[in-house]
Amino acid sequence: MSYTQGLYPVLKRTACAKNTFDYTVYCPEIAAQAEAGQFVHLRCAGFSLRRPISICGIDRGKGTLRIVFEVRGEGTGALSQISEGGMLDILGPLGHGFALLAPEKKAVVVGGGIGVPPLLETIRQYGENGTAFLGFRSAGAVILEEDFKAAGAVTHIATDDGSYGHKGFVTELLARHLETETPDILYTCGPAPMIKLVAGLAKQHGVRCQVSLEERMGCGVGACLVCACKTKKADGGETYSHVCKDGPVFEAEEVCF
Repeated sequence: MSYTQGLYPVLKRTACAKNTFDYTVYCPEIAAQAEAGQFVHLRCAGFSLRRPISICGIDRGKGTLRIVFEVRGEGTGALSQISEGGMLDILGPLGHGFALLAPEKKAVVVGGGIGVPPLLETIRQYGENGTAFLGFRSAGAVILEEDFKAAGAVTHIATDDGSYGHKGFVTELLARHLETETPDILYTCGPAPMIKLVAGLAKQHGVRCQVSLEERMGCGVGACLVCACKTKKADGGETYSHVCKDGPVFEAEEVCF
């Protein structure tokens, strides 16, 4: 695993939803290595542990990374206070990203809440051959819809309360889609129950599925063993893998849900 650590300037900062922030950071060394589905580890001033944040966008030409995160505690709250021109302490890129197929292949992404950002860079690979199903709690929590559309993807939104798009779970939209279309690959990131349902639908329809898992992390490089998850071995037995080092992306069939 090759990664870099340093202080990098924030070029742009916006609030894209309640308690959700969108940062563009100039970090050419990291952007040059980054892949869709990887993450970075950010140091929060005054806190001993870094916070893992998925990579939302990569612009190697400009040397920038885009990260979108939700404030979930004091650490991410401190990160959200860094303004344009401020510096972020970044370690990355970390983990294994999504396997990208040829652009002419058909791909579907299914994201839930703050699991949506890492799927944006992924769907860009496929343009008009991509379809996105994005689920949120309510209309006020919807993020990145226009970015997915700008990437060329047919984009569908579901909200739990029906305040925007389809009322209900995003997996309901996926199930309907798979009745008539068979993509070459399916990618998903979000709450664990959603990922489990998506993986089940993919298996039912014979579609390759990659899942991006989220676990609490300490080191981010596989040394501290905090982010262990149960996975299947080639012989059918079970073992434990590290989300930070072996993932965060796994083939769905490898994960013990």
